[in-house]
Amino acid sequence: MRRLIPTGDRARPVQFAQDAQPVPTAGQALIKVEAFSPNRGETFLLEAPKPGYLPGKDVAGLVVQAAADGSGPPAGARVVGHPPMGGWAEYAAVPTHSLAVLPDEITAVRAAALPLAGITALRLLRTAGALAGRRLLITGASGGVGHYLTEMATAAGAEVTAVTATAERGARLRELGAVAIVHDVAEADGPFDVALESTGGGALATALAKLVPGGTLIWFGQAGRTPATLDFFDLLAGPENAVIRHFHYAGAPYGPELATLVRLVSAGRLHPELGRTADWSRAAETLVDLRERRIRGNAVLTMGTPR
Repeated sequence: MRRLIPTGDRARPVQFAQDAQPVPTAGQALIKVEAFSPNRGETFLLEAPKPGYLPGKDVAGLVVQAAADGSGPPAGARVVGHPPMGGWAEYAAVPTHSLAVLPDEITAVRAAALPLAGITALRLLRTAGALAGRRLLITGASGGVGHYLTEMATAAGAEVTAVTATAERGARLRELGAVAIVHDVAEADGPFDVALESTGGGALATALAKLVPGGTLIWFGQAGRTPATLDFFDLLAGPENAVIRHFHYAGAPYGPELATLVRLVSAGRLHPELGRTADWSRAAETLVDLRERRIRGNAVLTMGTPR
């Protein structure tokens, strides 16, 4: 079978290679991949790939071999999955606890955009707690996670201010429910009950200063690739009893969150933001554009004609 492997070249970070079809363990199903979605964090890992690294964590396709232990969906089921790695290939072995069955109305393309970004958004909002009537600040809002956060948070009753680079990207976030769009966190009109910060640099300190007393800042990324800075004395001068929480999305099982995301999409309550859909022969250029922030929302790459 064919798969994409790292090259270590920033200008062309992956290339095709022949590989043996994966042999699933007892608790894994073998998936014929129809579509996958690369994430921006994966583009960073491709800059200096570790030996044996096989990228790919967001896939959708068809179960061609059910798990030997009887868990998970049967052969023939259409699924979305979140394997630990190796999903940028014609076939992937995925733990059954990280799969969800797809209804007919959700295509593989839309489903492939759900796993990492959608799971991250769901778990972030659970970490933030009850949102009805609360003011929420989201930095880096035009990425895959940001779109999901904006739509789900507003549906939960939050008043969302989204930080994004351009007016065009902001217009889409406003359609998803954001009440205010700014292009720099310093422009956000606080105070906020909760800030979800993912850009790094000076944004963390600026967002923290805009919290209500006792407010919470949840730090979940550094998309700007500049380390976050925070002066101790500025912290003391900021909102009293403010809380800074670090967040990392990982922790299987992922199946329950995937099932929730699928249900929301099926009900028309969540809309994957597909900034680019292309054949996987265009993977290298797509990864570069994703890394350089030239794609809004998620990119999805397909094999053949996905269902």
